[in-house]
Amino acid sequence: MGEKSVSNLARSAVLAILISSVAWAAPASAQSFTDKIKNLFGGGSKSDEQQQQQQPPSDEPQPDMDCPQVTIRAGASTYAVAEPGQQAVGNAVRFQATITKMARDCTKAGGEITARIGIQGRVIAGPAGAPPSVEVPLRVAVVQGGVGEKVIASKAYRTTVEMQSGSVPFTFVAEDLTYPLPSAAVADSYIFYVGFDPQALSPEPKARGKKK
Repeated sequence: MGEKSVSNLARSAVLAILISSVAWAAPASAQSFTDKIKNLFGGGSKSDEQQQQQQPPSDEPQPDMDCPQVTIRAGASTYAVAEPGQQAVGNAVRFQATITKMARDCTKAGGEITARIGIQGRVIAGPAGAPPSVEVPLRVAVVQGGVGEKVIASKAYRTTVEMQSGSVPFTFVAEDLTYPLPSAAVADSYIFYVGFDPQALSPEPKARGKKK
């Protein structure tokens, strides 16, 4: 067996191990909000007394402690890219991105909530070899759950990852997701979804001119 074949097999094995470990770890990571908000946003914890002393006036933006939980949208936890015209499986994979950690905080101002959603992940080079840099497409949405889910707000984002090695971490913070303040009756059913969305890489459609 040649050196190239051995290298491809080794990369495939490492890729499979990392993906399986991430798939197991992601739900637990989503529940540990304190550590992630500190790591992603650089914030520290304050005592209740300190928070009360530093409480801003009621007409100023205020941190909202009832921020919805954040989770990965089913089927959107990984993003794999292959050689053109091939399926992203086996030795055809150029790279695969996964989400490993998430965090969120909310600020209430008037009748609106502005959310910051932090996403940490990793891009792993595949057997086919990753390019020098890759674009990672992400989508963040706030959804009212229930029998029929209702999308309240949704935004697509892109982040570029420089592939300096075969496994590179990335961090992205979406800071401009704004939505109307929900009523107390439905606030508990709100949830933030994050995930990869390849459509985010497509150019936005151009506005059509008015017909004369």
